[in-house]
Amino acid sequence: MVITLMMIKKLPKITKNFYLITGLLFLFWMLFLDSNDLYTQYKLSNQLNSLENEKEFYLKKIEEVKNEREQLLTDSDALEKFAREKYLMKKESEDLYVLVDEE
Repeated sequence: MVITLMMIKKLPKITKNFYLITGLLFLFWMLFLDSNDLYTQYKLSNQLNSLENEKEFYLKKIEEVKNEREQLLTDSDALEKFAREKYLMKKESEDLYVLVDEE
């Protein structure tokens, strides 16, 4: 018992401050042990950035599809070209050959 009292007396005065120790323990808890710690916040931030990039990509794709749809509804030549390219449609009197690149 005497040794521990002597050791406590040798500690600097700032380490005996109850509020400092409590504050440091609270800070340690919030930064590393809490459910919203720094690592979790970092992962969530990365996920948010990824989702925002995906959102931007899909908004561009939606615009492209809207433009293509508008073009198909107004231009019959574009509609025919689209049907021939995407769905391999042909006229009755035509023969259709599909070329596949082999790698």
